[in-house]
Amino acid sequence: MAAGGGRVADPLSPAGLPCAFSPQGQAYFALASADGHLRVWETANNRLHQEYVPSAHLSGTCTCLAWAPARLQAKESPQRKKRKSEPVETSNQIDLLALGTAVGSVLLYSTVKGELHSKLINGGHDNKVNCIQWHQDNGCLYSCSDDKHIVEWNTQTCKVKCKWKGDNSSVSSLCISPDGKMLLSAGRTIKLWVLETKEVYRHFTGHATPVSSLMFTTVRPPKDSQPFDGITGLYFLSGAVHDRLLNVWQVRSENKEKNAVMSFTVTDEPVYIDLTLSENKEEPVKLAVVCRDGQVHLFEHILNGYCKKPLTSNCTIQISTPGKGKKSTPKPIPVLAAGFCSDKMSLLLVYGSWFQPTIERVALNSKESHMCLVRDISNCWAPKVETAVTKVRTPVMNSEAKVLVPGVPGHHAAIKPVPAQTKEVESKRKLGENEVSIEERLGALDIESKKEKDDLPQTNSFPVLLAQGLESNDLEMLNKVLQTRNSNLIRRTVLRMPLHAVIPLLQELTKRLQGHPNSAVLMVQWLKCVLTVHASYLSTLPDLVPQLGTLYQLMESRVKTFQKLSHLHGKLILLVTQVTASEKTKEMPCPEQKAKLVYEEESSEEESDDEIDKDSDDNWDEDEEEKESEKDEDVDEENEEEDEDSEENDENGEDRDVASEKELNGDSDLDPENESEEE
Repeated sequence: MAAGGGRVADPLSPAGLPCAFSPQGQAYFALASADGHLRVWETANNRLHQEYVPSAHLSGTCTCLAWAPARLQAKESPQRKKRKSEPVETSNQIDLLALGTAVGSVLLYSTVKGELHSKLINGGHDNKVNCIQWHQDNGCLYSCSDDKHIVEWNTQTCKVKCKWKGDNSSVSSLCISPDGKMLLSAGRTIKLWVLETKEVYRHFTGHATPVSSLMFTTVRPPKDSQPFDGITGLYFLSGAVHDRLLNVWQVRSENKEKNAVMSFTVTDEPVYIDLTLSENKEEPVKLAVVCRDGQVHLFEHILNGYCKKPLTSNCTIQISTPGKGKKSTPKPIPVLAAGFCSDKMSLLLVYGSWFQPTIERVALNSKESHMCLVRDISNCWAPKVETAVTKVRTPVMNSEAKVLVPGVPGHHAAIKPVPAQTKEVESKRKLGENEVSIEERLGALDIESKKEKDDLPQTNSFPVLLAQGLESNDLEMLNKVLQTRNSNLIRRTVLRMPLHAVIPLLQELTKRLQGHPNSAVLMVQWLKCVLTVHASYLSTLPDLVPQLGTLYQLMESRVKTFQKLSHLHGKLILLVTQVTASEKTKEMPCPEQKAKLVYEEESSEEESDDEIDKDSDDNWDEDEEEKESEKDEDVDEENEEEDEDSEENDENGEDRDVASEKELNGDSDLDPENESEEE
């Protein structure tokens, strides 16, 4: 069962491409590539069996596919009319293959005819089809889409049999119960439907991200004490996008228990899942999970009750190239799909490239916990590159110069023509003409500045720079990204960064938090944004606590000292404010205030007189005598001064009289003519 199609545009789309093994003995392997081509490979001899290109393969690419069940094909094969030119159908040949497209249509492709059998369009989906499931008995087809609906199709009439709303968000996966009476659907929550009434029978909590795969793991319940109703007691498996845990759920009689019973942990997001059904309580379930990192994890467990800790794989399979020579190192080869053979003791591995995959059967050895298969795929088929015929003439080159480029031997690379402006400038300089004008110089500068601007990294390349810097541990690249102070740019970068780079980014931020406090301020912004945006992804990691242990200890130690530092900070603020206030008071000069009005009351004079009366009589008599003598002396001095003043006034009066007489007579001291006459 494929985990879904690989659409790069949607960050919540499943990894990998739609692919599936045929139900009868895994004779064929169907693969829908990203360009819309459907290729069917023979697993026995690794040969391309058929290739089909739909008419709308670019606009409506294939998003999911499913082979018709073997029982249904056995019933339908005699009813189908055959032409004389068709070969007689054998039991190993597979007939119908259902394809879901990105535009909402469902196609039925016949591998026997090698052409399109029918097209299911009318009344179906309005958006991308996420999953297709065949009913093993009645020939119906069930599909779910991003339009939140589940559609039941009649493949004989190519019409919609029933359509109902499956969830409040897009429905991403479907699975039919072993008895064919129940249907599992999942978006982010998992629902179990009764197919007859189209009512919800049970609810399960599901995953934080869209569920990419649903599969029943048991046919019979582990306990046979109660009569079996076809669904109660059965286990089923679910895997989600960007989730490294595969959860196992049990359908119970009471509706209270909604959580997972147990889980399997893998190294990366599951791309392809296959399992062997457990038909009795003693038979273990075998599980093969292909992850996005190219590894295969094998599990073997008897499902019987609740298990707290996630189970790890019993065996891990990896494929790598042989390291030829001392310098060359082995490189891993990604595994694309894996399916159990009918004997349940061997595994079909599909690895290499999507254009030319290699299919190999590997025997399982339960004793080894890790298997590394060395395979050389350099001799495999590679697409031929044809040189296009062109009429463009290459410029004339010097006979001595010869430029060789990888490709066709003797091919000469085209020399880039020199810009016309620079040619003119050089010719002017050589011929000794006038100097180059300012306009031409500015034009040349403008061209160079535009080239420099194009080389600068744009904001939308920050996630790419961050991912490359974390993978290569390039400090310059990391500093360019992590030293940004724009909060909006930080949030957009964290939203667009790949999920596999979240843990390395947190480890890098932890290292930088232990450094200089100035850099720690920036790192806290990044840390806050990463924890808020990717909280759902981080909660699904089983080993999150040991990976973020240093960060937790660092934060805890800083929080402990924060209270003491805040007390010290408060005391220092008080001291600084007091010191500054005292300095200001010292520096400020005291203002000199002069009274504009002074009012003295009479009571003050009376009080002074009373105090004088209190003195002794002897002192009073002496004081009176001294005062009288002083007064007599003062009177004599005043009389003398008055006599002197009167004499001066008499002289001044005489002078004034003389001057007035001169003015009346017309005589003046200032007149020069009068002075000369007098002389």
